[in-house]
Amino acid sequence: MFLSFCFSFLLFANLKADSTTKPLLQRCHDLVKIIDEYPAKELHVIFPWLVESVFGSLDGIIAGWNLRLLHSRSTEYNVVMEFLNPSGPMMKLVYKLQAEEYKYEIPVNYLPGPLKACIQEGVLPDCPLFHNKLQFPLSGLLTLNIALNPFEFFMFNFAFCLITPKVSLSHGGSTDSAYFVLVDIYLKYFLPSEGSVPPSPFSDSRGSVTAPSPRSSSVSFTGYGVHSPSLLKHHIFHQPSVNADPAAQEIWRTETLLQMFVEVWLHHYSLEMYQKLQSPQVKEPFSPTEEHVLVVRLLVKHLHAFSSSLKPEQLSSSPSAHSHTSPLEEFKRFGFIMLHVHTSDSFTHVALIWSLLSLLTPKASTWLLPCLQHWRFVQQKLYLFLQHCFGHWPLDASFRAVLETWLSYIQPWRYTGEKTNVQESFVQENLLMYTKLFQVFLNRAVRTDLVNAKNALMVFRVAKVFAQPNLAEMILKGEQLFLEPEHVLHHRQPRGYLTPGQGGSYLSSRQRVVTDMVFRVKSHVYALEGQDCQYKQMFGTDLRGAVSLSLIQIIAQARQTAKRISDHSSEVAANNSFLSWFGLGSSDLNSTFPGAEPEESGECLKKTHEFLDRALENLCQIFKLNQGQLTQLISNLGSSQDDGNCKQLPDCIQSDSGLILTDLGRRQIINGLRRFDVPYQGDPELQPIRSYENALLVRLFYRISCLVNHRLGGHMEAVCSRPDFLGRLGRYYLTDPDWTFRLRQSPTSRQTVERSRQPRLSLRPLASYRTLLLLLLLYMLGALLSFGPASSTALILAGGFLYGLLVALFGDKLKTH
Repeated sequence: MFLSFCFSFLLFANLKADSTTKPLLQRCHDLVKIIDEYPAKELHVIFPWLVESVFGSLDGIIAGWNLRLLHSRSTEYNVVMEFLNPSGPMMKLVYKLQAEEYKYEIPVNYLPGPLKACIQEGVLPDCPLFHNKLQFPLSGLLTLNIALNPFEFFMFNFAFCLITPKVSLSHGGSTDSAYFVLVDIYLKYFLPSEGSVPPSPFSDSRGSVTAPSPRSSSVSFTGYGVHSPSLLKHHIFHQPSVNADPAAQEIWRTETLLQMFVEVWLHHYSLEMYQKLQSPQVKEPFSPTEEHVLVVRLLVKHLHAFSSSLKPEQLSSSPSAHSHTSPLEEFKRFGFIMLHVHTSDSFTHVALIWSLLSLLTPKASTWLLPCLQHWRFVQQKLYLFLQHCFGHWPLDASFRAVLETWLSYIQPWRYTGEKTNVQESFVQENLLMYTKLFQVFLNRAVRTDLVNAKNALMVFRVAKVFAQPNLAEMILKGEQLFLEPEHVLHHRQPRGYLTPGQGGSYLSSRQRVVTDMVFRVKSHVYALEGQDCQYKQMFGTDLRGAVSLSLIQIIAQARQTAKRISDHSSEVAANNSFLSWFGLGSSDLNSTFPGAEPEESGECLKKTHEFLDRALENLCQIFKLNQGQLTQLISNLGSSQDDGNCKQLPDCIQSDSGLILTDLGRRQIINGLRRFDVPYQGDPELQPIRSYENALLVRLFYRISCLVNHRLGGHMEAVCSRPDFLGRLGRYYLTDPDWTFRLRQSPTSRQTVERSRQPRLSLRPLASYRTLLLLLLLYMLGALLSFGPASSTALILAGGFLYGLLVALFGDKLKTH
């Protein structure tokens, strides 16, 4: 024993030393040899270190192999993929250790928030994956750990690698990274749509599949989606024992992988935690990244494909035909029932599914019921995950990943074929996924820059999905079922179900639950939102008015803004000709149109217009809006927003510190409807040198102006403060009234405005090539008229002075007219 320990320690020390000296290719080659040649007793010691060196540490300090940054262009990509393949050396090591009674501990602190809180409160988690796993330290209850078998330990670290914070990672997601590809490979291998999971190469009779907790035969169901406290709060000290049923062992890897992915990736928010997060003072405990959401979408798509890969004859065949089906097919059938019939948290449906399983295959209920506790909570965890992303994600184009994840979940028929009955049942049993999340998306859309082609595409995608044939009618029917009065439910359906042993009938129970859709929809809503939820109808008058008066108006406004941006860009391109070198073009550094981005020109603006047009058509189809009224609304909007209105200020209020935007003003700016004319707010003499100015003259005239202003500043201020003709003449030459007016029409502090009104001499206009060209032409004209340089200079100064006199005398009258 001592020699074996010393040998294992020596092997571990050598591998650890090689990890810092040898390249990754050589290390993988050495590990393959070690896994093949050494027994499990020696490999057991190096396994935790090897998993950490591959996936990184749970605290993010050790980066591991950086699977999320490893792409197919890398020379190490193929070697890593072969090593971590489901049938590769790493999984061979896992199976070799799985054949023994080895356990590996993980601190409870690294579990998702709700799961960790549940264990720390002494309550058995809903997910059966963590039953019978709690380990207490010898030194007391200071640090709790969970003991996982090798396969569970490997999959936990693999899943946790996605959410581990790493400083070197960017926020963007990539679907060609080694990690993303491995997730896809593991899902296809352990949840195959065709065939079965290949058996382990080593004998394994110790899979960790927990048995269901004993339930009383006379369960009273007293509410929608509400657990009885005696059934819910099983204490962690009374954990169920391990079930060693052979049929269960055949799918335990499939079940473990699925539960581990769902728990680690989705179970970061509970209903109570999400309600607390609505307060702005509460800091959110977990913020998913775009890469995280892309992986969740991959999981959602594969769940739909896996649970719906049963052939029609397998799904609808008689119970006797199911006696010879494999456990994986039973698991698929169970997943199909839970995902496409009902997935809410209701013990009535637990009893119903138990009855259905017994109908399908009598033996299935002894090992498939633990799966129920996973399948029926996938919906709730995904719902809270998406709801959090909808409410907290930045208002930019990266939201596309969240949007596509949501659209993938609510369209299971994309992966199951055209099945009208399945589609309707799924819509009704996932009603909040359609109605509540659509309303949250509507709230995002009215605050988003829809002139941006990427944001316009997202609105179009949602409108196109909800405009699918019969989908709006199915959602409306689901809302009507939920709003059906309570007394109708009592007359139509009892709260409990009787098994055949209690004098009932499996067939009659199944028929009652199919016909009584009212109870199912209510149970679904109350399970996800709580008993005291205030349901807001998607097709109610309030939301219909919000769509017609808010979203459609903003879409129409964005269309016109896109058109104005396109026209403005064409004008700017026409003005940027040879004459702009002389300063005849626009001299404003901020001359770009508000709301425009570098990529929004030409084809992008055409796409924006197309996306918004089609989105309007689909929204009218969904909410049955009159096309004539929509046309009139758009025409009225176009006529009211002419060029004069475009120059109006956004809606704001005047305060001591300047203009403050209102919510309406922010929305007007976001959609490019109105804007502030934001000028340069620093010292006008210190603006960057333009391309139409002579840099040497700008610097020279600036020094002369500073010298004059420093010596004569007091005299200039005294002259400009006079109310008579001399004061008006001084203000014309020494101040810029237009500049002050532009500052007042922008969100500028009062100190900046007062500083801009101080009189000063500015010689910078003389450094412009345009001014120099004009002076040259005047001197040439004077030479043609036989005037010398001195005479021409005197005439030019006299002309400028006379112009100032006329403006000082008649300027106010001209402004009045």
